[in-house]
Amino acid sequence: MAERNRIPSLESIPDVCSERPDEPDWMENIALRDAYQRVLVQDIYRAQSMEWIVETGSCDCSVRFPTWDTAEDAFRKNHAGADRSEMLQASDTYNRRANELRPQAQAICEAAGNW
Repeated sequence: MAERNRIPSLESIPDVCSERPDEPDWMENIALRDAYQRVLVQDIYRAQSMEWIVETGSCDCSVRFPTWDTAEDAFRKNHAGADRSEMLQASDTYNRRANELRPQAQAICEAAGNW
């Protein structure tokens, strides 16, 4: 009987920092052929977050999941005029940077209970 009362939820609620900022509308509604632009902004966002956690030694939710403004600004200033290949290379660079910082950021966030 209890099994039948369990209804799976389609909403994904994170275990930590449940009040995360939403991606900008343009990213959520981007055409599939331009999805690499969204991925690049996501990669910038992740790298910036890891950098800020390590720089500040803090894993407050506002540090780990800041607004998207800074990542969007970095994308517009540094990559908006780039072609697909250049954006994919930039994504790779941001991913490598985030992955380098991840162990340090993870340790800080685990200590704060935010990983």
